[in-house]
Amino acid sequence: MTDPAEVALIALNKPYGVLCQFTDRSGDRDGQPRITLARYVDRAGVYPAGRLDADSEGLLLLTDDGAMASRITHPRHAWAKTYLAQVEGSPGDDELAPLRQGITLKDGPTRPAPARLVAEPDWLWPRDPPIRQRAHIPTRWIELILREGRNRQVRRMTAAIGFPTLRLIRIAIGPHRLEALQPGEWLLL
Repeated sequence: MTDPAEVALIALNKPYGVLCQFTDRSGDRDGQPRITLARYVDRAGVYPAGRLDADSEGLLLLTDDGAMASRITHPRHAWAKTYLAQVEGSPGDDELAPLRQGITLKDGPTRPAPARLVAEPDWLWPRDPPIRQRAHIPTRWIELILREGRNRQVRRMTAAIGFPTLRLIRIAIGPHRLEALQPGEWLLL
């Protein structure tokens, strides 16, 4: 068993477009290699505890301890994962109610997820490439807290209520927060 004093836990601000793995065996549609975590994290033996899609940004925890990774990711431990989603359109509080109650997606019902409208964060970095902007369609920011982790769940939930996600940033996992980490920066916790 690993000595807890030797367990590495890293917080990384995963940039947009980066695969949540250290190698890319298949490449993109044209066979070109894609950007992986190896470009940003140079510590051997650590692996992501959970996932973020390539088109999502924000907090990713990495560890060298399988038991810790399980505690972070397994639904029975229900670590809260907090997201900021910039959505197309302008939902009101009533439109967010189904998220708070739990909605049914193609793979079954979701757990209730606290959801609220928030202002665009003043600390937010520009995304490269920027999201698509439509002159006559406003956007709003939603803070959403999940205690489960299905594939592309936040995006599917906001689309199900009629407000597709344009930009998705995870800002917290359990007690760990993104804080002031800039894209590509990491910190040993």
